[in-house]
Amino acid sequence: MALKQGSISIDTENIFPIIKKWLYSDKDIFIRELISNGCDAVSKHKRLVSLGETAGDDKLTVAVSKKNKTLSFSDNGIGMTADEIDKYINQVAFSGAEDFFNKYKDKMEESNDIIGHFGLGFYSSFMVSKKVQIDTLSYKENATPVRWVSEDGLEFELTQSDNRETRGTTITLFLADDSKEFLEEYTVRNIIDKYCSFLPVDIYLETIKTEETKEDEVVDTTPINDTNPLWLKAPKDCTDEEYKEFYRKVFKTFDEPLFWIHLNVDYPFNLKGILYFPKLKNEFELIEGKVKLYNNQVFVADNIKEVIPEFLLLLKGVIDCPDLPLNVSRSFLQNDGYVKKISSHITKKVADKLTSIYNNERENYEKYWDYINIFIKYGCLRDEKFYEKVKDVIIYKDIDGKYLTLDEYLDGKEEKDVYYVSDPQTQSQYINMFKNQGLNAVVLPSMMDTHFISLVEMKQTGVKFKRIDSAINDISDNTEKDDSTKEQEEKLIEKFKNEI
Repeated sequence: MALKQGSISIDTENIFPIIKKWLYSDKDIFIRELISNGCDAVSKHKRLVSLGETAGDDKLTVAVSKKNKTLSFSDNGIGMTADEIDKYINQVAFSGAEDFFNKYKDKMEESNDIIGHFGLGFYSSFMVSKKVQIDTLSYKENATPVRWVSEDGLEFELTQSDNRETRGTTITLFLADDSKEFLEEYTVRNIIDKYCSFLPVDIYLETIKTEETKEDEVVDTTPINDTNPLWLKAPKDCTDEEYKEFYRKVFKTFDEPLFWIHLNVDYPFNLKGILYFPKLKNEFELIEGKVKLYNNQVFVADNIKEVIPEFLLLLKGVIDCPDLPLNVSRSFLQNDGYVKKISSHITKKVADKLTSIYNNERENYEKYWDYINIFIKYGCLRDEKFYEKVKDVIIYKDIDGKYLTLDEYLDGKEEKDVYYVSDPQTQSQYINMFKNQGLNAVVLPSMMDTHFISLVEMKQTGVKFKRIDSAINDISDNTEKDDSTKEQEEKLIEKFKNEI
């Protein structure tokens, strides 16, 4: 017997094209939304019971049935009553979905203007379904199980359910013909791994297999997620091997990072994460970094520049910020001062880490330099504040293979000329001449170095970088030296000419 029938309280003919084609441009995003909703329901139940503890059986189950062409999401969370379904599902966005549409219908490309307070995540299920069914039983005493069914997202029917005997909710998607790829266990598993690897509730994946000669068989798996990722632990409780293992697991690599930064901030904002410095061997690896952004352990996107400054995207890592102002599809951030503060804080922590290694582990810092100098120089070019924080720990390899800061190179020199080698192989004759005369030069072989030394010249008054093979002209053109200096330079010029 139907408890209620009717139309969903919104102009769905207008709102659903937005949901399907704009808010959720990635089709697989519905899995993240439904699992996240289930996780929220479990978390709410935890907060309601004594001391925030349950019997320890909190879980989410995703079940795939090729025979029935269904994909279901079950949780043992707080559940819903009929009235709550009417409020949270039938009215879609009880806070004002109609206002939402009217306000943003002319701004479909201005996604940063959308504020994520409309509860449309559940409706992403209609991107892939011809029918959606909810079976739910509230945790409240004497609650009655309820079933909600809609075939098009426009009309619904609310009845009593015979499919829930314990608290929680099951959402069953009857998949449309153009979405059958979500009946493949491998596909679903990969999507869960992408978006939900670190949700705080155990996630199980079940596959209902069908063979002509056998009845359906349900195969249970172990949890496929890590409910307590390393970034949530205190840095003092993490070992080097744990950091390395987490790096290999998240980025699916056998390489080891050089070092890492564990972010653990509670004030003035909540921010946790781990940033790894990989080995950048050359400029062509600048695009290989990947920083994953999470919101309450739910994956949002890779390399979001509003939170992670562009130059830091050369690193690899994870950032989890529960208070990020996300839009309704969780894919974009609002432009506000809060996000800028987070970005500035991350930049400061990276600079502090580099300075700390330089001051306390100079030998290791020099070993790292060939791998990290591209990152540091690029960061200086892209972010003036970063340059100001790290300018004193920028080092240069000289022609003897030693590492010097700019001040160390210029120490004792009246002039602030810095001679450099751009191609050690073709300029080897000049390198030998410099060594024979007790002179020094630094090695700056990359294309980025050309831009970087221009920046240093602009920032450091009087400093001038000169390529090593310009020494002859520089010396011969200088007529304001004392006699002893002139005599020395004439000998150097003559030697250069003889060897050339």
